[in-house]
This record gives sequence, C-alpha cells and structure tokens, in this order.
Amino acid sequence: MSVKSFEETIVEVLDGDTQKNALDFAAFLKANGMTTGENHGTVMCEDKVIAYMHMDGKPEMPGPWTIWPDVNGTVPDGFEFDEAMKSVALNHVNFCGKCGSTCAPGSRKTIYGKEFDNVCGALLAFTDPTHDALVCVKRLLELIKFEA
Repeated sequence: MSVKSFEETIVEVLDGDTQKNALDFAAFLKANGMTTGENHGTVMCEDKVIAYMHMDGKPEMPGPWTIWPDVNGTVPDGFEFDEAMKSVALNHVNFCGKCGSTCAPGSRKTIYGKEFDNVCGALLAFTDPTHDALVCVKRLLELIKFEA
C-alpha cells in the first residue's frame, strides 16, 4: 500500500473551507521547502520539526485539523512580526487541557510580550484554522525557519 500525499490526505479527510485552507497550506509548504513527516503529523524544514499537526476530520478536539507551531513566544531581531500577527497568535494560546502530558497543569509563559497562566508545552494551537489564522501560521513557520 502506498503512502498518501499530504494533499490526498487533505482531500480524503477534510471538506469545505477547512479543506480549501489545508490545500493552500500544503502549497505554502511546498513553495517554502517544507514537508510533512510520517503520517503528516509534523511539518519539517530540512531535518527539523517546526510544527506538529493532527488531521482526522472529526469534530472532537484536536480535530478536524490542528497545527501546533514549535515557537518559543519571542521574535528574533531582524524578523518582522507585526502587531496584527501577534494579535492573531495570542488568540491561539494553547491553554492546558490536561491531556496527560508532562506539562500539565501548564505554566506561566510570556508569549509575544504578554503573560498567560496554565499554558501548555506547545504554546500555540490553531484548530480548524481560518484563512487569517493560516496567514499567521505561515508567518510563524517563516519565523522558525529564520531562527534556524
């Protein structure tokens, strides 16, 4: 049995605007030299994981599609990440859901200059991201690539 491409998985698992947004995201990854890892559970830049992903099409969390960019909550010198992008990112702070991970019950974190309590080890989570949220995710992946 052959492994399905990321685009084939998107078409099979997602529908509507979520599918359209995910296909746009897949095109962004290709255009920027990024790929998905095994079972499309990670976003890779060269050999480095820069985001984690879950896609099952189900309405229960973390479905139908969630992206967790591997950010540290700061912007490196020389990288443009404006206030509008920070605002979108801060609307996606990933608060502890007591999933059983070692980071429970979350901790106090400063993310792009603002402090939050009970934050998960994965600082941001974009579930069923809209077009505007995906613009932010793409910028965050560019930020991670810039830092590398």
